Amino acid sequence: MKQPLLQFTGKSIYCAIADVHIDPWVPVQRAIITHAHSDHAKWGSKNYLAHTDSEAILRLRLGQDITLQTVAYGQTFHINGVTFSLHPAGHIIGSAQVRVEYKGEIWVVSGDYKLEDDHFCTPFEPVSCHVFITESTFGLPIYKWQPQQQVFDEIDAWHAQNKTEGKASLLMGYSLGKMQRILTNIKQTGETIYAHGAVYNVNETLRMAGYNVPPLTLITKETDRKLFQGALVLAPPSADGSSWAKKFAPVSLGYCSGWMAIRGAKNRRAIDQGFVLSDHVDWPDLNTAVRATGAEKVYVTHGFTSVFARWLNECGIDAAEVKTMYGNEEEGEAIPETVDNDITI
Repeated sequence: MKQPLLQFTGKSIYCAIADVHIDPWVPVQRAIITHAHSDHAKWGSKNYLAHTDSEAILRLRLGQDITLQTVAYGQTFHINGVTFSLHPAGHIIGSAQVRVEYKGEIWVVSGDYKLEDDHFCTPFEPVSCHVFITESTFGLPIYKWQPQQQVFDEIDAWHAQNKTEGKASLLMGYSLGKMQRILTNIKQTGETIYAHGAVYNVNETLRMAGYNVPPLTLITKETDRKLFQGALVLAPPSADGSSWAKKFAPVSLGYCSGWMAIRGAKNRRAIDQGFVLSDHVDWPDLNTAVRATGAEKVYVTHGFTSVFARWLNECGIDAAEVKTMYGNEEEGEAIPETVDNDITI
């Protein structure tokens, strides 16, 4: 029986011919990384390869002294007769799909991705292949995102209203990806934007590496609390409910996540305003992306795997779910308990 070009092992998505692991969750000799979120980029491997735009954050998170080779989108490299290249995934800065070709057979590992151009990272590009490995974080028909500009307008309006009421606007979301997207797209009025250390460190690392994101002001113990009145404050989800967050009163709490589309999610977190904004594909774009590859076989790796795999099979696309360790990003959230992972569509 022919050995598949890529295998799902207890360590990674593995190419045995090249002896290369894609997004391994344990230390390995050679790792190709799709993007710098912590569920895909783990510490301890001997050699890393990733897209050039991932370098600054990978070194911040994994250590400045890691052995890291970077390549541009579309640049090919060869290992033991296998041809590899990275292609835009549109998820966060530097995010990439990994194209793997051997003797005319092509597999693509998508990592995480979204189709809408966020005006900060390189937009997603479909890659033709025989086998496509996809996420399904929001792989249910109930997930359909509004155009992102509508969400950014909502954020601007919320902040403006809070200013008139003398409240700080504490906005929570992923430090890597979500916050750069927000800063790139909200109205820039020249006011000081304050940040939690986790957000500040990621943003400043990207700024120092030459990427165009607005500067933030780090909140320290010495920061005068009077400055927060009417200000915009950015923080990771881990700040929700913390003693750190209490210093901004009077405050309105906002939360950016695709999970805000679920009824009751905002109330469970005791926040004032939920913004439905995700760096993952929604249901329509998930289907669009899979079909754009022309793949004969699809593997669904994390999220609503059984639902989406079953749906693809019903649509005439050969699909199967596989178990991996992806899906728990550093500032990530679990699937809400009110959503059934085995729902029928």
